[in-house]
Amino acid sequence: MADLIVGTNCGFVTTAPTTDPEGSINLTVDNYASASKYTSPPLATTITEIGWWCDFATDETNFEVGIYADNAGVPGALLFSDTTNAKGTTQGYKTVSVNWNISGNTNYWLALQVDETPTQTIIHRLISGGDGYDNIFNVTTLPDPFNGGALTDSDGLLGIYAVVTIANLGINIADNWKGMKSMKINIGDVWKTVTGLQINIGDVWKTVF
Repeated sequence: MADLIVGTNCGFVTTAPTTDPEGSINLTVDNYASASKYTSPPLATTITEIGWWCDFATDETNFEVGIYADNAGVPGALLFSDTTNAKGTTQGYKTVSVNWNISGNTNYWLALQVDETPTQTIIHRLISGGDGYDNIFNVTTLPDPFNGGALTDSDGLLGIYAVVTIANLGINIADNWKGMKSMKINIGDVWKTVTGLQINIGDVWKTVF
């Protein structure tokens, strides 16, 4: 049986998952806001998709996705959100295409809010092996800030994933590597966008981007 694996079907991933993480424990999410803490990869620059596995065929409703800043180990300010998405009535991954800029090697909380359904809407979770998750009951939108109080589970995780773009080039600022999506160079006091970059290693030119 499959399970939740950070970097494969939950947390930050480079390829969207396609199979049911059926070895995990169920968690009801309709009528809840839920957030799970994950650390972005070094040189991560952008989230392009966020999604979750709906474990049963349930009634149509709206769902929201978002990402929160970490506030001393709990979800804090809402950084990004997409608030209008049809869940559909089938089992399977529910995905949203986004374009959210993030930093590498940074703690974030991937979040989900699902409006109430007569039949419980279920995602997967683990009760250990993660960095914690939080749930707030009886909410109709992702709150800002999250204000969840004590974590529901301080070392669990939820089956929410975000597809990230990883930069080919990084710069070190205050001992932290930051991914670079683009680069400019100043020629004659005019900034020009660099569309490609190569570096010479052993007398061979290697493409950086």
